[in-house]
Amino acid sequence: MDVAVNIEQLLHRAPGGTGRYSARLVTQLTSLFPADTVLPFTALHRRADVVSAVRAFGLDAAGVASPAVLGLPRPLLYEAWHLVGQPRLEWMAPSLRRADLVHAPSPAVPPRGPRPLVVTVHDVAFELYPEAYPPRGRRFHRRGVEAAARRADLVITATEASAREIADHTPIDPRRLRIVPNGVDDAVSTPAETAEVLARHHLEDAPYVLWVGSLEPRKNVGTLVRAFARVVAGDAFPHRLILAGPVGWLEDGLIPERERVLLGERLRAVGQVSDADLRALYAGAEAFCFPSLSEGFGLPVLEAMAQGTPVVCADVPALREVAGGAAVLVPPLDVPAWTDVLGDLLGRPGAREPLRTAGRARAAEFSWGRTAAATRDVYLEALGGPTGPPSTRARYR
Repeated sequence: MDVAVNIEQLLHRAPGGTGRYSARLVTQLTSLFPADTVLPFTALHRRADVVSAVRAFGLDAAGVASPAVLGLPRPLLYEAWHLVGQPRLEWMAPSLRRADLVHAPSPAVPPRGPRPLVVTVHDVAFELYPEAYPPRGRRFHRRGVEAAARRADLVITATEASAREIADHTPIDPRRLRIVPNGVDDAVSTPAETAEVLARHHLEDAPYVLWVGSLEPRKNVGTLVRAFARVVAGDAFPHRLILAGPVGWLEDGLIPERERVLLGERLRAVGQVSDADLRALYAGAEAFCFPSLSEGFGLPVLEAMAQGTPVVCADVPALREVAGGAAVLVPPLDVPAWTDVLGDLLGRPGAREPLRTAGRARAAEFSWGRTAAATRDVYLEALGGPTGPPSTRARYR
């Protein structure tokens, strides 16, 4: 079975969770099923930029084939696909003609063509919180989901919560939804690796709370900044708040100016970091906080748990489902509640240990290998084979 997979997300300024999902999926498909062939493709870019992205996400080391580069830049390609339904992949890249199936791991949905099409829809936050997206972003997601509803044989999403929201807020037929949980990397940062990374980022001299994500409104980082400023206002805590991740969109004003001034050097943004550095930042944190308004899965929650870091996250459906009782849940916009929980967690080391243990156990239930295996079952179903096991229909255990 040859599968063409769009890896364009890897070349975005902020690849985000969709980029990590796309990269992990294609590498695991290649390593788990060497008889199959994964055929990645991208929009038009300089070959050097494509090679750099492939290396940055480890696709070359995993033996993934060199991506086919289509003849149109991303904005024009996606507009043509969604509005006109052209051009078809096999017209743009002869190497993709041998594909038995096409997988779009985001709502950038190519024309149907002569072969089955599988699309991953991660969430419908663009409908639940439209004000958190620029107009162009809302149009892209809505047109992509509408195209998926018309063209896709099957649609993958990562949680039961996101499947319910897709069914409620999009024209996608719920009978075509298949739930395949995302995975988490099993590599754990050693104490020596963690110490080196913290020293390199000048974070070794004070404990810290960590947030990870793209700086964009849906991630609700302002709530965390306000709560953290209240916690440390009396100087009882020496902690910093570290923000890790790229700038997304509509980022102006996300961090309240008053708290930015009050916190000064205690608020640090380290930007986008490598996977190894990110593991170390998780491992070195006394707590990981994730106050998102809406998520389809919430990869950072599991990534923090895998490193043994206590997690506090927003009490929203997908995060509640993924955390599985191993995190402290707080209403996303309740600043006093975040203040109380964070102050208690930082002030009582004994309160952190049960979360470390529970988080490690929860993260161990997920792997990218399982994600790839369940995704392959969806492919086989789309090709007319037997339906997959219950793992393709919303079960973690």
